[in-house]
Amino acid sequence: MKKVFIDGSAGTTGLRIRERLAGRRDLEVVTLADDVRKDMDARRAALNAADVAFLCLPDAAAVEAVSFIDDPGVVVIDTSTAHRTAPDWEYGFPEITGRRARIAAAKRIANPGCHASGFVALVAPLVEAGLMPANVELSAFSLTGYSGGGKKMIAEYEQPGDAALLQGGRQYALGQAHKHLPEMTKACGLSKAPVFCPVVVPHLSGMEVTVQLHASQLRGDLSDVKDCYADYYRENGVVAFREDSAEAGFLSSAALSGRDDMEVAAFGNEERLVLVSRFDNLGKGASGAAIQNMNLALGVDERDGLNTGDGNDG
Repeated sequence: MKKVFIDGSAGTTGLRIRERLAGRRDLEVVTLADDVRKDMDARRAALNAADVAFLCLPDAAAVEAVSFIDDPGVVVIDTSTAHRTAPDWEYGFPEITGRRARIAAAKRIANPGCHASGFVALVAPLVEAGLMPANVELSAFSLTGYSGGGKKMIAEYEQPGDAALLQGGRQYALGQAHKHLPEMTKACGLSKAPVFCPVVVPHLSGMEVTVQLHASQLRGDLSDVKDCYADYYRENGVVAFREDSAEAGFLSSAALSGRDDMEVAAFGNEERLVLVSRFDNLGKGASGAAIQNMNLALGVDERDGLNTGDGNDG
């Protein structure tokens, strides 16, 4: 039986990973008592005793945790930003061509960011297929449930007597320095970072990433984009193309809340297009993706323990 340790299990991502592992009979989750949870020696021992170690920590603490690991056989899955563009770490989005096999063989896996996951799912296939030039200048926005801000933001939204400002969408990262931009650019093979506008919306979980395009930015049209997605995601992990995913002309950012899969779609006309991915910021955007990467590293079905909305709930 494989041993799994979650370093940072008290945080939102760590707790959701633990929930997804609860029903697994093929894994033993190693835990530390509360009084030694932050003890360096106890953490070091647990990290080196694990077959798979999840790091659910701030960037600096994640880098420190990696330095504690002496056993080269430990698979490390880091959910922080620290290693997502590092050359010696595998970027954990297996739906990108060739990455599934590399993740399965890797000992250092960087779990993607939530906003980045939706952007990569939309843009990477088009760049790879030659429908979108690598030097394209893109604009994107993302609606995210407030759970993406962790325990502090969850408490802010769920305390009695919510402030009026919390009842609408709240845009942030206004200085165009969002921490996901480097991985969004690199993973898609782009030469320029997109203009990116993330927005917190007043529901717990769910995410909707949208890329807006003029037809002149593509080497093809809307039907070519749809054909590309349909082929790329035909039998590819937990991402699927949806020909018509709109709900009576609307697209809700909460549609896949509580699930670990992702849907991509394309809409528009001959002049303008919108590319949309929808998923759960805590699912394919965080903990669900971490479990998917762990499954690949352990050589089991990558959907084990995941809720993908098709009856497979682990």
